[in-house]
Amino acid sequence: MLFTPLTLRNVTFRNRIACSPMCQYSSVDGFANDWHLVHLGSRAVGGAGLVIMEATAVDGRGRISPADQGIWKDDHVEFLSRIARFLREQGAAAGIQLAHAGRKASTRPPWEGGTPIPPREGGWEPVAPSAVAFRPEDPPPQELSKAGIGAIVEAFAAATTRALHAGFQVVEIHGAHGYLIHEFLSPLCNRRTDEYGGTFENRTRLAIEVTEAVRAAWPADLPLFLRISATDWAEGGWDIADSVELARRVRGLGVDLIDCSSGGAVPHQTIPLAPGYQAPFAERIRREAGLATGAVGLITTAQQADEIVRSERADMVLLGRAFLRDPYFPLHAARDLGVEMKPPLQYARAF
Repeated sequence: MLFTPLTLRNVTFRNRIACSPMCQYSSVDGFANDWHLVHLGSRAVGGAGLVIMEATAVDGRGRISPADQGIWKDDHVEFLSRIARFLREQGAAAGIQLAHAGRKASTRPPWEGGTPIPPREGGWEPVAPSAVAFRPEDPPPQELSKAGIGAIVEAFAAATTRALHAGFQVVEIHGAHGYLIHEFLSPLCNRRTDEYGGTFENRTRLAIEVTEAVRAAWPADLPLFLRISATDWAEGGWDIADSVELARRVRGLGVDLIDCSSGGAVPHQTIPLAPGYQAPFAERIRREAGLATGAVGLITTAQQADEIVRSERADMVLLGRAFLRDPYFPLHAARDLGVEMKPPLQYARAF
């Protein structure tokens, strides 16, 4: 089952294995470069059905770090086009994740500690639904005005148009991991009292508005994904029941697949890590919301990935660290499962 094609709208994925978007912290002024071409291209050569480019900022202030990938200006499109073209030429669908980091912006890359960068050192003031810092020791972000929220919705739409011009076939909205959209969803982050805070209807308003704007800018024949944190793993936070209801609502707005991750809203989360620990979220959303889902998180073997798809717990598996360790995971998985999968002609003599 892992190697059966999957069709969403007019895009057919050659198998159910996707390379999950993973930040590389290797850009300058948001520009992609040869690192991204080789990193992503290797996973397409390795047989992935879909390769999704890392969280790509729709606004310069929406970068996690100054080294983040961006798509907030037209000049970014040229090199992105080269990447998308190469992915398609290798038989993979080319995807890109559009993101805004919210209160988690302006930080150092993980290998430099991930701490906030003050403006005097080249950082900037992050924005968020409320002036509440992620950690007590962090400086508080600026609370977004309604005009500021509207500008971010417009930025997502403009970034979608650039993604189309670059030749991507899948757009994924990043609504997870404690970044801006998730910050609005979670009552642990969102303390607003206007129409963007308080009730479920209000807290989901930004997610709905971004989805509508992106879908309007994205062709009807191309699929749209939404990545969510299915639970905050913290008392009083966003939970799986909320995720099911959000999935029902965005299904009617043209979202084709929910990419089911979790956590990231608050530092005091308690995550019961185990192999495939997030797959039950994908299964429940798929069953109760009637929407295709992707499972992600500690999926490390061919047999495990195949079981998730075969048992209809998810329609697709997204691999992160497994792909970092092995760019050719699909080719090796096919061999393990006794499935014939042809490598690129240049590599055929090794198989």
